[in-house]
Amino acid sequence: MIHRLTRQQIVSASLDEVWAYFATPHNLNEMTPPDMKFETLHGGGEKMFQGQLIEYRVSFMPLIKSRWLTEIAHVEEKAYFVDEQRIGPYRFWYHEHRFEVVEAGTQITDQITYELPFGILGNIVHAIWIKHKLNAIFEYRKKKVAELFGSR
Repeated sequence: MIHRLTRQQIVSASLDEVWAYFATPHNLNEMTPPDMKFETLHGGGEKMFQGQLIEYRVSFMPLIKSRWLTEIAHVEEKAYFVDEQRIGPYRFWYHEHRFEVVEAGTQITDQITYELPFGILGNIVHAIWIKHKLNAIFEYRKKKVAELFGSR
């Protein structure tokens, strides 16, 4: 079953400032809850580009670490980028990040389309755990982004 998660946030900073931060994949380390022990292993220290492969290690559960390889599949400078999972915990992961100038600053929109493996079992795990975990991750990210750029 395909799932979707959409989040929007308006920050006080300029599009240039916000884009510069998000266009450096290594900054994802800072925006991920500490209990996930998220770390960039390869490919995230430079400014993003289409086709860039980035390898992470992340712990979704205590003592269980997972390798995650994403590709920056699409980039339009200061407008949007898309990361797609190539290897990782999801059967399918497509994450579109959009940035738009608004009167109050910059609007950031995350739209994630994803599917878990294991059919019906994956759907059960989603309902009782993954959905809530993803919501918590994006709430944490919202707070960190507000700390960095101010919030409206």
